[in-house]
Amino acid sequence: MAVTETTERVAFFSNDAATFGIIMGVLALIFYTATRKEGFWHSFYKHIPALLLCYFVPGLLNTLGLFEKGAADNIYYIASRYLLPASLFLLTLSIDFKKIFGLGWRAVAMFFAGTVGVIIGGPLAVLLFTFIAPEWVGITDQAVPTGEQIWRGLATIAGSWIGGGANQVAMKELYEVSSTLFGTMAVMDVLVAEIWMVALLFMIKKSDSIDKWLKADNSSIEELKVTVEKYTRENERIPLFTDYKMILGVAFFVVGIAHLAGTYWPDMILGSVEKGSKAHKIFTNVGFGSHFFWLIIVSTAFALLLSPTKLRRLDYVGSSKIGTVFIYILVASIGMKMDLTKIFAHYQVFFVGLVWMMIHVIILFTVAKLIKAPYFFIAVGSKANIGGAASAPVVAAAFHPSLAPVGVLLAILGYAVGSLGAIATAIMMKAVVGG
Repeated sequence: MAVTETTERVAFFSNDAATFGIIMGVLALIFYTATRKEGFWHSFYKHIPALLLCYFVPGLLNTLGLFEKGAADNIYYIASRYLLPASLFLLTLSIDFKKIFGLGWRAVAMFFAGTVGVIIGGPLAVLLFTFIAPEWVGITDQAVPTGEQIWRGLATIAGSWIGGGANQVAMKELYEVSSTLFGTMAVMDVLVAEIWMVALLFMIKKSDSIDKWLKADNSSIEELKVTVEKYTRENERIPLFTDYKMILGVAFFVVGIAHLAGTYWPDMILGSVEKGSKAHKIFTNVGFGSHFFWLIIVSTAFALLLSPTKLRRLDYVGSSKIGTVFIYILVASIGMKMDLTKIFAHYQVFFVGLVWMMIHVIILFTVAKLIKAPYFFIAVGSKANIGGAASAPVVAAAFHPSLAPVGVLLAILGYAVGSLGAIATAIMMKAVVGG
């Protein structure tokens, strides 16, 4: 049974510009405090990720009645239709396939083992709960007070656990997940991911013993330290005004092309097959009829095509950082639409997430045992999927500071496969629950 709002509220801020200014100020304050190296804030952010606050501080302000619904919707529309595809383009553009494969085939294999663990782990976890507690995954209406299909919300977790925040929000929009359900999924995402993060960091202290059990040779890690340090020194430089114009110009030009594709291609593709036919149903389920689907796919495809060109050098002057700024603006705009009083309506999905994560971990260690990959590649390969560029470098640096860029390189690969992997996961989860 769907929940409908029956009362109108008077917002404190009804002006779009004022509302946007508030959330930008909130973001600035969050990241300013997150950079403190000592005192209360340093201790606080050891336990509470800054990303989670970017959702929930705007959500708290909205719950208190500060934002008008129309203003939040307008800001979210701009962020999701323009900033999101631009961020996906900029983050994916920085892929250097030569450097990634230069890490060695075991590093790449462990990354994709983590990806496969997420893609099949979600449907398997949902399938398990259809027998244990079917109401928890939306098979019955008993535990779905908002009437939403739980698999749609879980699709956003798949996006987060393969690519990161950009792919997560792309899935929210593609599968029309409400902000409240999305907020619940964000809580589950952080809690489950942080539990695994703690376990990973704990096992780093035991990495020699784990490598011995895996029969892995970690001598390549020492060689990797030297290679990565040299790569970082050779490529970073101070950005110029022209660099920023190039970054924004290329990104939004591609976004414009993607919007054109999203306008015309859905009708062309669905119109090419008979309505109601099996092909029509397949195309619709995959998302071929969605404007937003093509917006995301075309933006990512352009980035992959251009990444081998000189445009990839824009990352040396901060293109991926600008892409990340866009993502945080989008995250805050989602928070503005959340009602925190309803955020735990689907608390049961936490247990689904734990099982999902366990499947991911089992696959990682099984593959590592088979190919004799060192624990370093397990840890970084996993966090390059689950956590992306925000946490993969942290885990890599826990082994040695010079290895942090390895986490970044593998996480960037996640941006490229995140959307498609999440879509595949969502299709399988939908098939399991019959949604």
